[in-house]
Amino acid sequence: MTLHPHRRDILRTTRSAPETRALGHSLARHLRPGDTLCLYGELGAGKTTFSQGLAEGHGVTDLVTSPSFTLIHEHPGAITLYHVDLYRLSAADLSDIGIEELIGSQAVVAIEWAEHLPSDLRRDALEIEIGFDERDDHARRIRLHAPSQRGVQILFGLTEKLDVGPRA
Repeated sequence: MTLHPHRRDILRTTRSAPETRALGHSLARHLRPGDTLCLYGELGAGKTTFSQGLAEGHGVTDLVTSPSFTLIHEHPGAITLYHVDLYRLSAADLSDIGIEELIGSQAVVAIEWAEHLPSDLRRDALEIEIGFDERDDHARRIRLHAPSQRGVQILFGLTEKLDVGPRA
């Protein structure tokens, strides 16, 4: 099943951390400089695991870990990936770290705990919600949502490549 060019969601269940990384890796191939990804999910849901796949997909060879305490990790690759963690920040702290300069830069920006980001800064971002699957401790339910036309293009490319279609 293919994603309609105007469809805005892909639902996917991954059954292991390697599958979650593989989905991130596949998505990376459809991203370009200036794309922003907003990652949502509880602690331990797999946001960093997904980001590791994104980094691998961009040829990043350094270790990708959660930027919880450093807030921003820069990973040079075919396209630079900024991996951001907003868990410990308030809206007032965001201007201090220069988040506005990262979004729309010549890099891909993956933001964990994006709900801390003001809505106007995430308006065009591809949203990725990662949740636990109650039936399987290792499985994750992942929803990729495209609120913008650029996001629809990304999802369309991903679907054409993987034929993942909107499924759970």
